Amino acid sequence: MGVTRRQLLWAGTGIGAAGVLAACGSGGTDPKGAAAPGAASGKPRQGGTLRVGALGRSSAITRDPHGTQANESDYLILALAFDTLTVPGATSNTAPRLAASWQHSADLKTWTFRIAKGATFHDGTPVTAEDVVWSLKRLRGTPSGAARLPGIQAKNISARGTDEVVVVSDYPNAEFPLLTRFASFVMKKDTKDSELDKAPGTGPFKLDWFRGGNARLVRNEKWYGGAVHLDAIEVTMFETPQAMANALLSGQIDLASNVGAVAARTAGSRTDVQVLRRPNDMAMPIVMRTAKGSPFADERVREAMRLVVDRDAMVKQVLSGYGTVANDILGTGDPAFAKTIPQRKRDLARAKRLLGEAGFDLSRTYELVTTEDIAGLADSATLFANQAREAGIKVEVVKQESGAFWEKTWKTGDFYTTYWGTNDSVVFFASKTMVGEAGQNEAGWQDPAFDASYRKVIGTADPKARAAALTELQQIEHDRSGYLLWGMADGIDLAAAKVRNLPKLAGYGRVQLEGVWLS
Repeated sequence: MGVTRRQLLWAGTGIGAAGVLAACGSGGTDPKGAAAPGAASGKPRQGGTLRVGALGRSSAITRDPHGTQANESDYLILALAFDTLTVPGATSNTAPRLAASWQHSADLKTWTFRIAKGATFHDGTPVTAEDVVWSLKRLRGTPSGAARLPGIQAKNISARGTDEVVVVSDYPNAEFPLLTRFASFVMKKDTKDSELDKAPGTGPFKLDWFRGGNARLVRNEKWYGGAVHLDAIEVTMFETPQAMANALLSGQIDLASNVGAVAARTAGSRTDVQVLRRPNDMAMPIVMRTAKGSPFADERVREAMRLVVDRDAMVKQVLSGYGTVANDILGTGDPAFAKTIPQRKRDLARAKRLLGEAGFDLSRTYELVTTEDIAGLADSATLFANQAREAGIKVEVVKQESGAFWEKTWKTGDFYTTYWGTNDSVVFFASKTMVGEAGQNEAGWQDPAFDASYRKVIGTADPKARAAALTELQQIEHDRSGYLLWGMADGIDLAAAKVRNLPKLAGYGRVQLEGVWLS
């Protein structure tokens, strides 16, 4: 996954609002008025160490804030120590973080970001516009830089004085601040790659030590965003959700992040464990490569595959009911999500007819590549393969090691599972994974009409014009894209009873832990 993947994933990608702790970690109540799991109760208590478990594999460990984070544990550590310009918010898709405010030119091409007052690096030096410019240019220069900062050339990023950064887009883009939420980590200017292990960040926690994917971070007493309650956070990397859940249930850790539905069922009867459930958290679509030469290049074949899947059965069996049926459109949590588009349902007869019309080779066995990166992903591939057999389609599930998958299969394979978090924006996914020039165009999809709709969406600040273009964009995605999105998994975290004020946003909102405290 990467900042590309996992950062989106956090993905979820719900990092909490800057400076306004309530934006990502405010306590809530259940429908009956009782305190929700993890809700703030009473006055926050200062001190204590929160022990957090997160998924990851030793073969994919990275310390580069602008690299590809295939491990949730790596992204969690980086997000605690470094700040992005903006983050997902509780009341809007984009909220301030290191950028306290922003404004655009009349033509929606030039964006000016103002750095938060009092922002400093962990070594005490102030954050300047030059640091931000250097960081954004470094990000733009990575292999996936064009996807992370679409429409932005490094030469068009500049400083204005000490606290303003000016970014000029190649085209009008009313959504640009939203695109800076997950990857725009700010580092000190001229930080060398050899210094990444010790590079100071600006976040609410400072790195104390990092060993083998595990880390300890201590409170940043001078964080510009407000009071941080915990003394420290210790992050432990686990290779499987089951191992992480077992560690939580045995008292070895206090918070198990993104642990899955099986663990939720197991912990459901425990009075000493909180089960936190966040809707629209994780998408686990099947990707069908649309490029010429792929067996799924024909639009009719892709439609047939979407008609083969039994969505209700997938949600019940793969997610144990901890999720909802989806309609092949990413960004299900977007307030502007097109609920008027009819829900696609299983229709084996039509699927068979379309496959026949397209000349699809039913004598061949098609490999569906998957990983065990997250709970339920491999299971979803297996169940789909069984369902496809009812339409005469032979599918063999191939499980690939995580590192090999992201290096060899992702973005180039004909047929594979993927996953994304922070599903709060249709435009975000369109820009990252579906427009023709997207650096993370997983299906190799090239659709001029979709690209034109996307340009209309981002090229206007008029709400009515934007809504119309956004509906059109979603209809095209629903009809022709390379995604089969059968359902949305709820995000499920387990926490010890003493953990209070946990983040509520879906996706990677769970990494913003500055508002958490221990009772």
